[in-house]
Amino acid sequence: MHNNQMLVLDTHVWIWLMEGNPKLKLSVRNKIDKCIPETNLGVSAISVWEVAMLESKGRIIFNKECSEWVKMALSAPGIGLIPVSPDIAVAATRLPGEIHGDPADRIIVATTRSCGGILVTADKAILDYAETGLLPVISAI
Repeated sequence: MHNNQMLVLDTHVWIWLMEGNPKLKLSVRNKIDKCIPETNLGVSAISVWEVAMLESKGRIIFNKECSEWVKMALSAPGIGLIPVSPDIAVAATRLPGEIHGDPADRIIVATTRSCGGILVTADKAILDYAETGLLPVISAI
């Protein structure tokens, strides 16, 4: 990893990081911590939507209102919100190779490719896609 290369956190990794979930491998947590001083951690705007959807369906439960959790999690040291630009939206529909059709995952992958970052994920389909060399990843587990 280059010192100035952004780590893009997949939605579940962002949640794990903010909630102190032990599923997040210590070596990965250390890589993330090294990015904090340069504010070199990115979260796609689509992850905010994913968090809200998961919370609204009861798949995740926070100890505060969802909107408050999102504000707290976006103001954490080192975290930067990456908007879904028109270019990213279009790129998500034209990813090279074979990747599953989940729109949020496609946007996160396109975001990572667009900013030249490395995606931190535990998503098996994305990790499999990365094996083609089309996406740099760090496995979170």
